[in-house]
Order: sequence, then C-alpha cells, then structure tokens
Amino acid sequence: MHRARQPAAQRPGHAGGKRRVRRRLIAVAAAALLGAAAAAPAQTARIGYVNMARLLDNAPQIQAGREALAREFAERDAALKVQEARLAELEANLKREAAILPKSVAEARQFEVDTLRRGIEGTRKKMRDDLNTRSNEELSKRWPEVHDAVIEYARENGFDLVVEEPVLYASAAIDITDEVLERLRSAAPEPGAAR
Repeated sequence: MHRARQPAAQRPGHAGGKRRVRRRLIAVAAAALLGAAAAAPAQTARIGYVNMARLLDNAPQIQAGREALAREFAERDAALKVQEARLAELEANLKREAAILPKSVAEARQFEVDTLRRGIEGTRKKMRDDLNTRSNEELSKRWPEVHDAVIEYARENGFDLVVEEPVLYASAAIDITDEVLERLRSAAPEPGAAR
C-alpha cells in the first residue's frame, strides 16, 4: 500500500515546521514577560536637577575661598593701584606741559610713561595669572564638600539620578539647588572660624 505524502511544512525536520515552533515559543515567552511586567509594581526613577553655577556662586564654602583670595591679593592689588595712579598723574602732567617742555625733556617723560605703562601691564597680567591659578586651587580644595553635599542629599532623599547644567530643560519641581545650598550653609563654619 502506498502512503500518502505529507505536505512539506508538516514533515518533521522541515524548515516550515521549525519556523512555526519558533513563532509559538516567541509568543509564549512574550506573554510570560508581559504577565510578569503587569504583576510587578511600576517603578519610576526619581530625577533631580542642580544648578551648579548658582550653587558655586552662593555656597558659603566657596565664598570663604573667595574672601581668602581677596585678602591674599589685597597688598598686590593696592600696590598696582598706586602705580596706576602714578601713571595717570604722569600722563596728565605730560599732556598739560608737552607744548612748553624742551623736546629732550618731553621725550624722557614719554619714555618714563611708556615704561611705567608696560610695567603695570606686566604686573596686571602676572597678578591675573596668579589669581586664576589660586582660584582653581581654592575651588579644587573646596569642590569635594560641594560635590558630596549633592550626593548625600540625593541619597537621603531617594534620587536615582541628579543632573547638572547644561540641560535642555529642567522643571522647578526637580530643582534641588536650594535644598543642597541650605545643607552647605548649615555645614559651613561660623564666619571668622579657621578653615
């Protein structure tokens, strides 16, 4: 007796049958995943935003560093101002008297003015470079305290992510800058205390 031939898709080991089995397994796995997801409670990530520029402008720890720098550079700044006042006086005198002075005296005074101006510009540049270097050192010294205050606040209040600028948009509802700033203020030493 002759056996009826099975269609190719139903023959064991044929590609069509394997595809059908694979599709059924995928459907079962997807249904299981969907069921598990529906059974689990929905969790949303808690996100916060901190405006670091405002934090660094207003944190008492950073302000204390700026005040220390102002004291450190006060003497050099005062000396520079004395030189600038002297230059202004020499320039005014030269302008007022240039027409009546002998040429050699006028040239000597102009040379004195030019030399003093170059000295002031050099002093100003050196002081600006030194101030930038010291500002970076002060910020590096005080940065960990500010950074740690953000992290501690985020951990204590259940934040999953805290971002800082630049961001495209952050609503006021997730801005934690004021809270972190308050934490920094309460942790700051009293004014005049050694740091």
